[in-house]
Amino acid sequence: MSTHLIGGGWDEKAAAAVYGPFLAEAGTAPTVACLVLDEGDGPGNGPECFARFATVLRAVDPSCTPVPVLVPLGGAFDPASLDGADALLVCGGLTPAYHDALADCLDALTLRVLRGLPYAGFSAGAAVAAEHAVVGGWLSDGVPVCPDDAAEDLDELDVRPGLGLLPGAVEAHAAQWGTLSRLVEVVARGHARQGVALDENTLLTVDGGLARVSGTGRAHLVRTGNAHGEAVVRSYRAGEEFPL
Repeated sequence: MSTHLIGGGWDEKAAAAVYGPFLAEAGTAPTVACLVLDEGDGPGNGPECFARFATVLRAVDPSCTPVPVLVPLGGAFDPASLDGADALLVCGGLTPAYHDALADCLDALTLRVLRGLPYAGFSAGAAVAAEHAVVGGWLSDGVPVCPDDAAEDLDELDVRPGLGLLPGAVEAHAAQWGTLSRLVEVVARGHARQGVALDENTLLTVDGGLARVSGTGRAHLVRTGNAHGEAVVRSYRAGEEFPL
């Protein structure tokens, strides 16, 4: 079963390329559980956030049935809420809060995916899917490593255990938010031996040890170099594959 990682973005022209492989893997007329952190009033409002994802999913596959799984800010996700679902989409929002919501059930959720539940992660959902979840921060020992707008309400770089659906770490909004440099720091400091930073409107499908890029942006692979503290970056475009 593949893992589908989306770097954020809402370009309608890219929707089929970004969500199509996930929905195809979910099967015919799938029920798609959409895990959304309900941050309350404002842009993080859970029902409004779900409605936006549901609209995109139905546009790509009119036969699918998106179902909201809303978790309040500070609450915990219950894996039993996935009963009857054919696939899971973990949506975007405040990444540390998503990780907090999943922290007590990482193993249970990972087991469900390993047993065949198709998984897609959008932005925060992509970050928590990896072995090491980069949940935020813009400083490394007080030194800026990315714009503070990408800090997710954290100061120092924060890397936590993730779902482990793929090795290394994942960043989203790479070209748009400047998060590639944060991933370089994560790898250079030894928090992860490798990682992938995804541009918006870009999909990385990971199947076994092979990753495939779709969409309109790039996937930037960061690996440790030969020298201590060295990180090497290579970028891939749609249609290209690389081993993970």
